[in-house]
Amino acid sequence: MKAGGMDAQMKAAGTKQLLFLCHRIPYPPNKGDKIRSFNILRYLASRYAVHLGAFVDDPEDWQHAAVLRELCASVNLVPLPRRRALLRSATGLLTGEPLGLPYYRNKQLQRWCAGQLCGARAVDGVFVFSSTMAQYALQARNMPRVLDLCDVDSDKWRQYAQRRSWPMSWVYRREARQLEACERDYARRFDAVLLVSEAEAELFRKIAPESAARTLALRNGVDTVFFDPAGAHATPFPPEQQPLVFTGAMDYWANADAVEWFAQQVLPLIRQRCAQAHFWIVGSRPSDAVQRLARLPGVTVTGSVADVRPYLAHAQLVVAPLRVARGIQNKVLEALSMARPVIASSAALDGLEAQAAQVPGTQRADAAPDFAGAVIRSLLGEASLEGAEGRRYVCERYGWQASLATLDRLFASATAREAVPSSVS
Repeated sequence: MKAGGMDAQMKAAGTKQLLFLCHRIPYPPNKGDKIRSFNILRYLASRYAVHLGAFVDDPEDWQHAAVLRELCASVNLVPLPRRRALLRSATGLLTGEPLGLPYYRNKQLQRWCAGQLCGARAVDGVFVFSSTMAQYALQARNMPRVLDLCDVDSDKWRQYAQRRSWPMSWVYRREARQLEACERDYARRFDAVLLVSEAEAELFRKIAPESAARTLALRNGVDTVFFDPAGAHATPFPPEQQPLVFTGAMDYWANADAVEWFAQQVLPLIRQRCAQAHFWIVGSRPSDAVQRLARLPGVTVTGSVADVRPYLAHAQLVVAPLRVARGIQNKVLEALSMARPVIASSAALDGLEAQAAQVPGTQRADAAPDFAGAVIRSLLGEASLEGAEGRRYVCERYGWQASLATLDRLFASATAREAVPSSVS
């Protein structure tokens, strides 16, 4: 059915119309933010007529537009050339804005959003994914407005600043300050603000106490049917290896920092005791620095793979040595869903909720000798992590359906408010 026909039929049936704004095309669900945005979009599209506006920053993603047109009442995808966007973001230094706002500013999308919000066939509600897209929904009136911040990004930039030298440390500190002001302003103007975990929501309540009552946790989930260890997957590893696997988008700085640290500081300690240990870095668009890690003994960089499940299914251990992280790590949920033992940093595990001090199926380690020791003990059979317990844990706590049911309540009962005048230019 064509989108226009779907839109007309749903309107005639009295179906609510929602505007869904996203900074990156929410398909395929192959990286952290797209996993969350796609699952939310799919849930909302099963209940409402969704009009999707999003940017496409990877030319390969245009091939997936048809999937979204089948799912949504209408779709407006806008190209986002990286070089042009970076030049545009620099104007934030002159305007006092966080650099992310002009990066995602586009007149075509502004006009389309204005028509969706204020036209003769205005939508009945707005869902905004990420703070950078809130700028397109500020003129919304008399309708429920929900902003998914996912993580407290301003705090992430603050952490980045602590690990970088000048001048980038100055840029990141500035971004943290300016973005925090934006996050607080947007929170006052929306009916509900969502974060990826209760810990992340509590952090934002402290940063924006005036919006604490509207700040909620909408936990990330994992597709436990797709990530099922019972599936048949041929091993990608040579038989003599003890594979240690890291998965994630490798053009993301926190992931690149994690694998560089592990390959250079931790893996040599492991291979002194376990010579067959081999570190597999599995993820798309590895930076030049990450690709150079393949020159080190015992390291393979795969680049993009069609399916991460074979790498998870046959990993002896999954490692998540993130030194900077926010919220719930999908890489950890996916590994646990595949019943694989996980050794991870505190930063990678802090977003997960557990009754005991330790998340089932995981072990926490931070300093290089401690991380190496935890891996060595596991590889030598001196300590064991029960993968089955990890899968049971995520099946019970991190299914998408239970988490996303919160959205029905927000769009059914949120009280539309007149927008508060912005303190951000």
